[in-house]
Amino acid sequence: MEDRNLLRDDYIIITGGPGSGKTTLLDELGKNNHEYVPEVAREIIKAQISSNGDALPWGNVTKYRDLMLDKSIESYLSALTNPSSQPLFFDRGIPDTLTYTHLINIPLSEKLESAVKSYRYNKKVFILPPWKDIYKTDGERKQDFEEAVATYKIMFRTYEQLDYELIEVPKIGIKHRASFILKNVIL
Repeated sequence: MEDRNLLRDDYIIITGGPGSGKTTLLDELGKNNHEYVPEVAREIIKAQISSNGDALPWGNVTKYRDLMLDKSIESYLSALTNPSSQPLFFDRGIPDTLTYTHLINIPLSEKLESAVKSYRYNKKVFILPPWKDIYKTDGERKQDFEEAVATYKIMFRTYEQLDYELIEVPKIGIKHRASFILKNVIL
């Protein structure tokens, strides 16, 4: 399959730094019959931990980044086989892998550079700001809140440089956040 320059206006990214409420928000959208593609990073981390692998954000970061890119492209392409008239939400997108590359300051791969140009989502990207009141660490999220803030700043800049229009989701209750997203989705 030739995948050059795929543009999917019906693919809506919801992104933000760690612990900003993305997954909770997507779960809320899912409860209201809106389909979404889960984040690949947590699944990679769980799989690497269970197999004693080293492709982890605290291990072999380049290998982790490359695996994250492969899984993100796979998610993007797999969603193509699911025709729907509804928008499809993504818990992070391929540009998040570029954000991670900038954040940890490793060289940009040709594959990543090509992927962020070739696999395009709706121009409007919803970004959740850091929110200290809801921030928690866990077995897969080890960053402290200051790292979450730094991630958000780099993410914002990365998406802007890729010519996406960022819409900041307000720090309000989950049902109101879901409503905000739905009111602002334009296909």
